[in-house]
Amino acid sequence: MRGAPLRPAAAVLAPALALAVLLSGCNQGGNETIVSLTGTAPPTPVGSGVPQAPTTESGTPSAAPTKGSGSGKRAPRVVDTIATDLAVPWGLDFFPDGDAIVTERDTQRVLRISSGKKHKVSVLGVLSAADPQGEGGLLGVALSPSFEVDQTIYFYLTSSTDNRIVRSVLSGGGLTPVEVVLDGIPNGFIHDGGRLAFGPDGYLYASTGEAGRPALAANKKSLGGKILRITTEGEPAPGNPFDSPVWSYGHRNVQGLAFDDRDNLWASEFGQDDVDELNKITGGADYGWPGVEGPGGSKRQTDPQQTWDVAEASPSGLAFANGNLWMAALRGERVWRVRLKGGKAVDQKSFFVGDYGRLRTIATAPDGTLWVTTSNRDGRGDPADSDDRILQLRP
Repeated sequence: MRGAPLRPAAAVLAPALALAVLLSGCNQGGNETIVSLTGTAPPTPVGSGVPQAPTTESGTPSAAPTKGSGSGKRAPRVVDTIATDLAVPWGLDFFPDGDAIVTERDTQRVLRISSGKKHKVSVLGVLSAADPQGEGGLLGVALSPSFEVDQTIYFYLTSSTDNRIVRSVLSGGGLTPVEVVLDGIPNGFIHDGGRLAFGPDGYLYASTGEAGRPALAANKKSLGGKILRITTEGEPAPGNPFDSPVWSYGHRNVQGLAFDDRDNLWASEFGQDDVDELNKITGGADYGWPGVEGPGGSKRQTDPQQTWDVAEASPSGLAFANGNLWMAALRGERVWRVRLKGGKAVDQKSFFVGDYGRLRTIATAPDGTLWVTTSNRDGRGDPADSDDRILQLRP
């Protein structure tokens, strides 16, 4: 149900967990979705302005901060630990004043982390419309290109019936009742996609997974296994190839989206058994899944520009900085740097292998550094006492 607003009860969301506010949800067969700030709070996230040593696999701090496993003068280094004691941080974007907005997949919390030397963490709200199961929950976040005027924030979340894009307005230090922008995206226990990014053209790009049903990726009429391109109102963007929200198809589970300095869109994607992929995205192109994993050699399909063994990657977040793409790896427990030359991805190098465990999201901050989130509390990692964390890297 596109564009159907959630109806507020008595007030809007506020930062304090003790404040209860109920918001009724998009009507799906007569059911209501409750958005509440009550209940047992998860561990309190902590901001930090002190650099933190990496951890070993046992969770014991190492002796000193690492500069990464790569060699050379330009190897990235960790310069700060922005926050600790988070719970599966997933979406990450930045406000115009330099503060960050972070979503937690399983707690449904929306956090604000202040910029500066000391990073205060506050709760903007809890979106209980998200129904965390498996890889789904409260996922991507993107601020409106006109945020300074409209104060609008877009979220990608898994509901009890589908994946959907919703929006809210920042007001009085909290979030107003959310409004559904686009729903009907297939959901599943795995492969829910979830990344959001506004492009240089002002349209919203969203990555979706095939929800564990591979045939959806090749079906142009399905929103699963795609990269979508929509207006801020949830309509197909002008110039879309199939007169629908679909921009590209044949994707298994895209978890990272990033635009380079030539306005090219890149996407990091989970493979199945053989290789993970980095793809340069073109409107209308078929990226092969489920017929092909990795390079296929068919003129009808677009091959990836870089691939990895699945044990070295399971790629999630993707960012662009200093002429390179930077990719966070979950199973691979590292950051990959991919050099771009002439609009092509030409080589790759890894850093921080095993130092911080599973790495989920990477984003370029306004000051040019990279913020990277760990994902060791997602049920597949080995968390240290301070996990999950957000690390600051100087590329």
